[in-house]
Amino acid sequence: MSTVPTTSTATTAPRKGGGRSRLSLPVVLLIAAAGLALFSLTRVISGANDLTSVGQVSGALQLAVPIGLAGLGGLWAERAGVVNIGLEGMMILGTWFGAWAGYQWGPWTGVLMGIVGGALGGLLHAVMTVTFKVNHIVSGVAINILAVGVTRYLSNYTFAEAEGGSSKQSPRIGEITDITIPGLSDWMADLQAHHWFFVSDLAGIIGGVVTHLSLLTVVAILLIPGTWWVLWRTAFGLRLRSCGENPVAAESLGVNVYTYKYVAVAVSGGLAGLGGAFLAIVSTGIYQEGQTGGRGYIGLAAMIFGNWMPGGMALGAGLFGFTDSLKLRGGAENVHAVLLFLAILLVAAVIWQLVRRRWVGAAVSAVFSALLFLWYALTDEVPSQFVDAAPYVATLLVLALSAQRLRMPKADGMPYFKGQGK
Repeated sequence: MSTVPTTSTATTAPRKGGGRSRLSLPVVLLIAAAGLALFSLTRVISGANDLTSVGQVSGALQLAVPIGLAGLGGLWAERAGVVNIGLEGMMILGTWFGAWAGYQWGPWTGVLMGIVGGALGGLLHAVMTVTFKVNHIVSGVAINILAVGVTRYLSNYTFAEAEGGSSKQSPRIGEITDITIPGLSDWMADLQAHHWFFVSDLAGIIGGVVTHLSLLTVVAILLIPGTWWVLWRTAFGLRLRSCGENPVAAESLGVNVYTYKYVAVAVSGGLAGLGGAFLAIVSTGIYQEGQTGGRGYIGLAAMIFGNWMPGGMALGAGLFGFTDSLKLRGGAENVHAVLLFLAILLVAAVIWQLVRRRWVGAAVSAVFSALLFLWYALTDEVPSQFVDAAPYVATLLVLALSAQRLRMPKADGMPYFKGQGK
């Protein structure tokens, strides 16, 4: 009778190379408080009071959700050993199917159909990579291209003939209920309006989370701890992750590797499709051709930044969502203030590098810090082109800075043939 690995094996086995110890909750909270204090100092010096306003935080959260859902989808696939470059195409399918069903039968039906549309893209990716052993990158790119063509073709026969629609956009979709916590929302808005150091910034963050929060946003946030629990605290999750680490060993213990890979990639596509449906239904209330805007790729970058872990991925999605939201409120002024924040942050990095006797790293950080201080001092705002490019610049910088600590699943992207473990 075959046996399968138990959850204790995954949670107690040490990492090769002496992996980094996990930070305790008090330490994480202390780091978060220090970061917020630094951000508050930047706001006070620069006078860019919209940096942590209720509207800014609310907008950042709304922009972060689709990126986070795409990143979560990538995490499911890659933990099972399948690289999913096709997240962008699956999001596109989610936007179209979500809008098509949403304007006819209501927004929640649109959400479900968005998940179905993305899952179909995920299943196609699984067939190509798991069954036919197509290169994962090639398959993902093909799905991205296919999704654009399919949705454009379908739009010509559906939205173009519907009232209020056209070949490139859908009719208006009904709204999903949002929630506001009475009393607390107004109180946080009042505190934030005083622009006090730290207190107003904390109030702006809390206010942004409790004001006009879509129920679908709540669902998306709950999916992050839900994914962690399923993948790291259940036997199913352990088997799935074993397929991404060592599928030969997994099969020798009775795990059906193909089945788990198929399930993981289908869930991956469904989550990306949910992100696409969120864009069409919650963010804009309408489907528009090209509205994903590369968020599937940014979601993949958020997953890599988070080291293939849900919490880190959520942090990366929040960072990219916040950077993207800067251009919506205050624009050039806000991004200009971020230059000062980065310069101060690099000063702290210089001190840290000196304490650890990393002279080269300290010198490089000092040079970039000086350049940023100079840029901030000699200008009043940044060019509009840089404002538009800020989310993508942030993506590249974060990936470059976090590259040293990344550890992808060992069998990620590698072809697997059934029977290798026998």
